Amino acid sequence: MEKLITMLNKEVANFGVLYTKLHNFHWFIKGDKFFELHVKFEELYDEVTEHFDAVAERILMLGDKPKATLSEYLKLTTLKEATGSETTNEMVEAIINDFTIVINELEAAIELSDKVTEDLLLGIQASLEKHRWMLKTYLV
Repeated sequence: MEKLITMLNKEVANFGVLYTKLHNFHWFIKGDKFFELHVKFEELYDEVTEHFDAVAERILMLGDKPKATLSEYLKLTTLKEATGSETTNEMVEAIINDFTIVINELEAAIELSDKVTEDLLLGIQASLEKHRWMLKTYLV
């Protein structure tokens, strides 16, 4: 169980960083893709908020404590922060990369999960896979 909690806390950290990164992109998107990506990034950070909360609450249900500070997130995350200087395509590529990392990490956590945690993580994984596919298609 300890290894699963560690893996879940890494995803809490990732969702915390991803939430901030998506806001960064939402605020700093420019150019001819502004209207569509401004809305898309908001949609994604709203969804990430739900995942962030659900995974943290699952840790509590499993009898442990989720990480809950920015400094802890930055120590645990496997994602990179936004710089605020990314181009439009770099923003989309960064989100594709982040979703790929999280999808792969969720797969590893699923292997250690009880049925309820597995169900939660599979739902998150499926949603991120769909978003990743759509963003990759957007760049073609």
